[in-house]
Amino acid sequence: MVRKTHPEPGDPAAGNGILSRRIFLEGALVVGATGAGLSRGSAEPLAVQPWMKVPGPGFAGYGQPSPFESKVVKVFPPPPNPAGVGASRTPLHMLEGMITPSGLHFERSHSGVPEIDPDRHRLVIHGLVKRPLVFTVESLSRYPMQSRIAFIECGGNSQALNAPQAQPLNVAAIHGLLGCSEWTGVRLSTLLDEAGIEPEARWVIAEGADAAAMSRSIPLTKAMDDALLCLYQNGERVRPSNGYPVRLLLPGFEGNMNVKWLRRLKLTAGPAMTKDETSKYTILLKDEKAWQFVFPIEVKSVITRPSPGLVLRGPGFYEISGLAWSGNGSIRQVEVSADGGQSWAPAALRGLILPKAPVRFRAAWQWNGGPAVLQSRATDDTGMVQPTRAQFAEERGLRGVYHYNAIASWHIDEKGEASNVYA
Repeated sequence: MVRKTHPEPGDPAAGNGILSRRIFLEGALVVGATGAGLSRGSAEPLAVQPWMKVPGPGFAGYGQPSPFESKVVKVFPPPPNPAGVGASRTPLHMLEGMITPSGLHFERSHSGVPEIDPDRHRLVIHGLVKRPLVFTVESLSRYPMQSRIAFIECGGNSQALNAPQAQPLNVAAIHGLLGCSEWTGVRLSTLLDEAGIEPEARWVIAEGADAAAMSRSIPLTKAMDDALLCLYQNGERVRPSNGYPVRLLLPGFEGNMNVKWLRRLKLTAGPAMTKDETSKYTILLKDEKAWQFVFPIEVKSVITRPSPGLVLRGPGFYEISGLAWSGNGSIRQVEVSADGGQSWAPAALRGLILPKAPVRFRAAWQWNGGPAVLQSRATDDTGMVQPTRAQFAEERGLRGVYHYNAIASWHIDEKGEASNVYA
């Protein structure tokens, strides 16, 4: 008898059909994995389709997606608020990789998207500094720039999972206030050093140029660490809905702090106690208390495929895929389960693994056609493990709306349809 020291590709790694991640790590194939979409017996030549018989359209000044991808759009249900107040959500279940296309990046606006003339826009740095400074967009463009890939997640993302009963919602509706871009701009520390920081300064008040003048207090330590004033998003100028002509990026911190349409930075000795850090963006606990100034997004993951709206077409091999991220560092491990957390197997992490950026995970699954409950559980490099919903509720309760990061679950029925459940 030969004892296996490692599972072979295609061997079970956890209950209900989860297979070894070696399928991805070694480039191995599962027998029959691709059989559902192939015709094995035909050697007939391919048909000449209509689009091969006439020339296609010419060049365009700005490329657009194929009209056959018209359903890959942001989601924004009609809000009860005035136009432009609310959020649109990234269709995570329709995307691949780790980068969110600029036009599909979620947006959160408190008073609509301002139409800012970049030649007239100004950014001021003042307060507890030795030399108050005023910058134009053109003058900011002269400073040395750097790029980094980072996620931005609204602090209220996934709040639907606080509801007493699981709601019939999909990935975008629950988790779509998340996006990841390559951001390019000037280090904030460079400009603060130029202004000269007074010894008593501890906070930076960031204010936007929208009609709400949305503002947040930021620890000076963060401003001097990895904060960027972003002029570019995924290689082009930042989109208006994401802060054109200049936005603040605080990698790993909740989205509301990454102030868009940035116009003012004031250094102070204490926080400003704005409405978005008192009545909002505080973490309400079950004992009538609240956490304030909890900035980093905790470790989190979500399975994007299979998920509600993406029907499985019969039993067989499928890839479970999703995203994991942490505002405290890099993702170290993602585990997946097909039996509601009774057993777990490590997923393969594919692509770049960067701090404060999402990573794509993949797991092989042999679906037998029966019921299943799919889950993912992430661990970051600080050792923080994504909690179960019960663990999350035990610590914080389920009365709040911010920083929900518990394990999410999709139920797969015999028809291959997925639905949101609590498990």
